[in-house]
Amino acid sequence: MHNAPAVSYPVGRSRFQAGLLLLAALSGLAVGLLWFDQDDLTGWRQILFGFTLLLVTVIATQAWFNAPQGTLDWDGLIWHWTSGQTADCTDLRVHFDLQLVLVLSLRSQPTHDRIWLWPECHTSVTHWNALRCAVFSQVKS
Repeated sequence: MHNAPAVSYPVGRSRFQAGLLLLAALSGLAVGLLWFDQDDLTGWRQILFGFTLLLVTVIATQAWFNAPQGTLDWDGLIWHWTSGQTADCTDLRVHFDLQLVLVLSLRSQPTHDRIWLWPECHTSVTHWNALRCAVFSQVKS
């Protein structure tokens, strides 16, 4: 497993992530409506809740629209992220694995910025297994 093949995988906005954001927003709205229904008084707490829910939903949606889009490449030794310009990435971490969706973070070499990626199987079904093999076969030092 330590000799994963080279792979190039396109990464864009995640439909799964968008679904999670929608589910969280709708759940927050449902909780707020239940709270408003149980409490006859409309006061500053309910207004603050509504404003906070709206603000968090707008910020999360904006983050989704600004999600990094590019190509994640594994050459057998190092990860590369290409989005306008190529950056070598020293550290790739898997944060969540649902078999058809991964949540990854990359640390770029020159700036040490962390990039969050949500690759999904449907983006490139033929290369999905190669990507997973490369992600999980890294030698940990």
